[in-house]
Amino acid sequence: MDQIIIGVDTHKSNHIAVAINVQGARLGGMTVPANRQGYRDLEAWATRFGSVKAFGIEGTGSYGAGLARELLTKDHTVLDVMRPNRQLRYLHGKTDGLDAESAARSVLNGQASALAKTQAGSSEMIRHIKVARDSAVKAKSQAMITLKTLIINAPVELRDTLDQIRGPISLIRHIAALRPGKITSPTASAKASMRAIARRWLALHEEIQIHEEELKRMVCAKAPELMESHGISTLTVAEMLILVGDNPERIKSEAALAKMCGVCPIPASSGKTNRMRLNRGGNRQANAAIYRVAIVRMRDDEKTKAYAAKRTAEGKTRREIVRCLKRYIVREIYRNLCAPITALHAP
Repeated sequence: MDQIIIGVDTHKSNHIAVAINVQGARLGGMTVPANRQGYRDLEAWATRFGSVKAFGIEGTGSYGAGLARELLTKDHTVLDVMRPNRQLRYLHGKTDGLDAESAARSVLNGQASALAKTQAGSSEMIRHIKVARDSAVKAKSQAMITLKTLIINAPVELRDTLDQIRGPISLIRHIAALRPGKITSPTASAKASMRAIARRWLALHEEIQIHEEELKRMVCAKAPELMESHGISTLTVAEMLILVGDNPERIKSEAALAKMCGVCPIPASSGKTNRMRLNRGGNRQANAAIYRVAIVRMRDDEKTKAYAAKRTAEGKTRREIVRCLKRYIVREIYRNLCAPITALHAP
């Protein structure tokens, strides 16, 4: 039976699939609704042409997540495909069918080689909780900014009373307990609005604590050794678990993980100039988490201090030392999250 490759261009309401064989000939196309029945119809349609070598799907972390999850449960190989190059789109045109065919050809020529996340385990649960926690943190910060603005613009007698209260928590609890009464003056309206925002802040504060406790429990169960490392917090491990996913064997080496985090340098040599430049790609949330670990270790960890002093004596700048430390931290993370499972699957 001939082997085929399926490319899929994903959208919110429907998915467009194109089948090609290993010689690159287009075999057919199909549009299915983005629901479970549509996923089953697409799989049945694909198997009519032959044995499916791989599915190349655009957006396995967004619109294509449901399809990728369904195909992975059926033991299909699912690869994450980057969106087509804009220059190629400009030259060859843009349709959903062409994008799906481009996805299939990216798999055929080896350009798309990253396995999709399974999104069906504890890492996906951690992602859900962290999304809720981050949203609450953002809303809490906005509430505090709005509350401070209201205090500054409040009537003088009210502002003078609030200025005498020390400590942000004490101030917020005091405002949350205000009794504005019937709104017949600017003072009463200011009290009513500030009380509403202060109570919202307190509710968000409690919600964040609940989310963080749940994240700590899940992260400690998933990566207990990494949690014990100096400078690595619950949120750092959670961010790395989200990046790695529930199938860490798809990350073949620590260099691959470093590239995913934007930690590896990029060659920028030309002619007689031989240099490397800073990588501004990769997952920026993971990159920021690793940066915080490096800064904490440079401040508190004796081994890191000694390393930084040694590199400073060699002529390295602080920024260059931080970049080196980030690479070492990625190596530690890889050994804890990826290497043991990869070793179990090794021949």
